[in-house]
Amino acid sequence: MRRVLVIGSGGAGKSTFARRLAERLGLPVIHLDRVYWRAGWVEPPKDEWRRTVEELCAGDSWVMDGNYSGTLDVRLEACDAVIFLDLPRTVCTWRVIKRGLKYRGKSRPDMAEGCHEQVNMEFLLWVWNYPRRSRPKVLARVGALSESKRIYRLRSSAEAERFLAEVK
Repeated sequence: MRRVLVIGSGGAGKSTFARRLAERLGLPVIHLDRVYWRAGWVEPPKDEWRRTVEELCAGDSWVMDGNYSGTLDVRLEACDAVIFLDLPRTVCTWRVIKRGLKYRGKSRPDMAEGCHEQVNMEFLLWVWNYPRRSRPKVLARVGALSESKRIYRLRSSAEAERFLAEVK
């Protein structure tokens, strides 16, 4: 694994998993949230963001985490492995709430500076509805690549830990 994409619902643990995997593999980690957002939660223009993702994907090796469905095609094409953290919605929702309390008024280590952690109802609903709204689309896109990419679907924290323990 030289170019690994880590995806999943908000609160699934993508950033933590990606950082730990990158350490084990000796690869750089790219947290898309850190690259995408600008201070004060300002979004980049879509064409600029796509170019940025294309440039990031051109690197020789990386572990990249994040959703951003508008550039998922670029990342899926560039990666050699996809890890889909498919954790239960209750776990993800709880983690989002816990993270919001831990980093309240501060930026997370995997987030852009000046983007203070905030948990609002819109985001909580997105996380809660992810299994019904987003997950089927992601599974279809990832499933279509099963012949050409290594696909790992981890359904629990224990599975994620076992995966990390077995990575060489």
